[in-house]
Amino acid sequence: MSEERQGKRRAAEDGARAAGRPRPGSGRRGRRDGAVSGEEAHAWAALVAAARRTVSDGFVVGTSGNVSVRVGETVLVTPTGVPYDRLTPDDVTGVDLAGRQVLGTLAPTSELPLHLAVYRTTGALAVVHTHAVHATAVSTLLDELPPIHYMAAALGGPVRVAPYATYGTDELAGNMLRALEGRTGCLLQNHGTVTHGTTLDQAYDRTAQLEWMCRLWLTASSVPGRSPHLLSAGHLAEAADRLRSYGQRG
Repeated sequence: MSEERQGKRRAAEDGARAAGRPRPGSGRRGRRDGAVSGEEAHAWAALVAAARRTVSDGFVVGTSGNVSVRVGETVLVTPTGVPYDRLTPDDVTGVDLAGRQVLGTLAPTSELPLHLAVYRTTGALAVVHTHAVHATAVSTLLDELPPIHYMAAALGGPVRVAPYATYGTDELAGNMLRALEGRTGCLLQNHGTVTHGTTLDQAYDRTAQLEWMCRLWLTASSVPGRSPHLLSAGHLAEAADRLRSYGQRG
């Protein structure tokens, strides 16, 4: 290893110690230092594309929001404070389910407790967290998004709002888990959205559907003297049954 590379590695290790993070490469449990599997590289590319899409779709501003994907026992996650358009294949950032960094030298997102809580308690393989405008607005007004559209069934039913807690805390992660019981998405009060799925595409689609339903409710409920018609539990159950066979087979 050249002196320049050694110097860079020592600087990264010193920075990790100063931030209270695991030393890059520590806790890899036998993995080659810096080794990224082909599956992880593919998942990272998809994760970066989804993170960039949250910006282009208007779901986040700057480096707010975050995306993660689970590959085996490793969780790949967007790093904190790094613009998504600057992320490269060499910036793979991964932790184990205990939160120990096993890939990369960039610090993981500050919302890591939120992502890990989902993976520890559900069968999710992807999580998307955004600060989408309409959804965040609804989170300041309601304790639950009323069932204004049958696509609420795709999220498990009426979408709950998790009580406010400071970002990046275990308290927020706990509030979120309670709001997610029986659901694949929820709102975070005065904060944003969280959705999960068995694929990154599914988790992202649920984010988009949730933002659209919040925009729909805000639009309909703003008409003076009128209140939106809402769907019953029976309507949502029927929609959920039909959605299970929706799409192409095979």
